[in-house]
Amino acid sequence: METLTFEYRATRTIHQRSHVGVVGSGDLEVLLEPSSNGQAQITIRTGSEGFGDAWKAVLDRFFLVNDIAAKMTINDFGATPGVVNLRLAQALEVSQDVPHHQR
Repeated sequence: METLTFEYRATRTIHQRSHVGVVGSGDLEVLLEPSSNGQAQITIRTGSEGFGDAWKAVLDRFFLVNDIAAKMTINDFGATPGVVNLRLAQALEVSQDVPHHQR
C-alpha cells in the first residue's frame, strides 16, 4: 500500500462535499470536500505502488482545467487513468450541484 500526496494552487470554490465510486477491483472512490485555504490537497491511497508519476500527470491535467480549492481523498484499487479522469469529473460535478431548495 502506498500513500501519495499532492497540492495545487486554486481559485475556485466548490459548493458541497461529494463521494463517487467504490473501492473494488480496477476502480476507485473519490471523496471531495470544500476548502477555504486556496489550495487543492490530494491524498491517494493505492495498492499499486510505483505509479506516482502517472498519478501526477493525471492530476496535473485535471487541475490545469479545474483549479478548485478542495480536500480530495482517493482510495484506489488499480484504476486506469481513464477511470481516474471519469471519477474526478464525477466528483467535481456532484460537488457543484446546488441543492434544489437553494436555487
